[in-house]
Amino acid sequence: MSELHPAPGSVPQTVPWTGLMGVLMGTFLSTLNTRLSAVGLEDIRGAVHAGFDDGAWITTAHTAGQMLVAPLAIWLGRCYGPRPILIRAALAFAVISFFKPLTSDLPGLLALQLVGGAASGFFVPLTLGFVLQNMPHRIWAYGIALYALNIEVSLNVASSLEGWYVDNWSWHWIFWQSVPLSLAMAWCLHSPRPTSPIPPQRPPLDLYGLVTGGTGLGLIYAGLDQGNRLDWLNSPLIVALILSGAILFIAFLIHERISPASSVDFMVALQWPLPLQIVLITFLRVALLATSFAIPEFLEVVRGYRALEAGDTLLWVAGPQLGLCFVAGYLLRRMDARWVAAAGFVLIGTACVMVAYDLTPLWGSEQFLASQLLQAIGQSFALSRVVFYGILHLKPQDALTFGGVLQSVRLMGAEIGQAFIATSVRVRGQIASNLIGQHVRVGDGAVLHRIQDYAALTARAGAPATATLRGTEILARVVHQAAITQGIIDSLVILAACTGIGFALVFFARPPPPGPASP
Repeated sequence: MSELHPAPGSVPQTVPWTGLMGVLMGTFLSTLNTRLSAVGLEDIRGAVHAGFDDGAWITTAHTAGQMLVAPLAIWLGRCYGPRPILIRAALAFAVISFFKPLTSDLPGLLALQLVGGAASGFFVPLTLGFVLQNMPHRIWAYGIALYALNIEVSLNVASSLEGWYVDNWSWHWIFWQSVPLSLAMAWCLHSPRPTSPIPPQRPPLDLYGLVTGGTGLGLIYAGLDQGNRLDWLNSPLIVALILSGAILFIAFLIHERISPASSVDFMVALQWPLPLQIVLITFLRVALLATSFAIPEFLEVVRGYRALEAGDTLLWVAGPQLGLCFVAGYLLRRMDARWVAAAGFVLIGTACVMVAYDLTPLWGSEQFLASQLLQAIGQSFALSRVVFYGILHLKPQDALTFGGVLQSVRLMGAEIGQAFIATSVRVRGQIASNLIGQHVRVGDGAVLHRIQDYAALTARAGAPATATLRGTEILARVVHQAAITQGIIDSLVILAACTGIGFALVFFARPPPPGPASP
């Protein structure tokens, strides 16, 4: 494959640092606001007088909005270039984020979440296009590594930031934090003005394709996000969301295939090796749930940590990645990208196995340190490589489409992973509870002895009248904690198997070309 050959003199020779900071800030904002942790969501639900079930749609509305605008972001980026669209999206997101905490009812907040998600939905697809069109080829690897860093670091620091705001300021800052960051992003992109080697195009406005594609993705995401809460196919709502979304998206793909006037060339995603990249990103997003879900679930449910304390454990992943992204960029420039990714998948799998092998209900956050450091290295290497490998096969005019596909796969893969691991922990925990419960029988001598021991501890604490009842309750809680621990162990083994599949796919992939495909 040959290197990119734009018009003479149009190849960027200097790095637009302020613009690069702006677009990377956009990817950070997009992921930071995608998920509200439990510590933030509880306060928000209380402020708008929403119950658990109604409030569950608060996070869904934001990310569904991001999915909704993915095709539109690609079309507008092709028409006007990434930079002006990103500036307007950042300003819109700043305004919307300011008004969210001032809303006193749930319908109003859901509407702002949907619109705010739509505004931030432009950030990730167009960021990749900006990096590829405005940076010298020699530092693309570092740009991609920073791009991947922003996506993962923001996911891992969200809980700690939200907890700090709630404890020290107020829950309003969970939304207001985006106002200065969005304004800074717009300023960075506004000055100086880099010159893109890819001139804006004028593809036709295909309203049918934009509506069916975006709406289909948004409905599928909403169904996946709410599926575990509503018991999947046993819920008519979940069936309706996923089925209608699938029909619309299939109609969109068929239209893209046969229409000569399509606005978005999503068929790029079917050109090899991008289908492999989609599968790898999905496996990677599922594997990353070891940190973003399984470990906080253990610390909160089994050990009784507050959400803020559990979130602080994830900082052990985010911190090292700040330096590791440059190591990943260095390796991508000098090594076959497949080996960088293979090393990443091996490290992630090893981290999962380390925890699964030794985990007990007595573990605290410090016991996760070694595995989390391995996870941090693996994440940085694997995600950077997967994105960079796809870019090496791209034609320059397909950069925006690839960014849109990456945004959709990233969000959908994370949702599939979240639904999968949450269901796995719940089901495997129920199975473990049933198996353990078979050995805890009324009247059994060992059970009575254990209850008496717990009762004696309770009596010494000053409650002799209810000591036996409290001893029984403590035994039940111990059984529940053991069952949840076993459910998480089983789920981590499954995650390790996913990384093994990802490693195999990387290992048998063909070598990447030395540069992007020719136009």
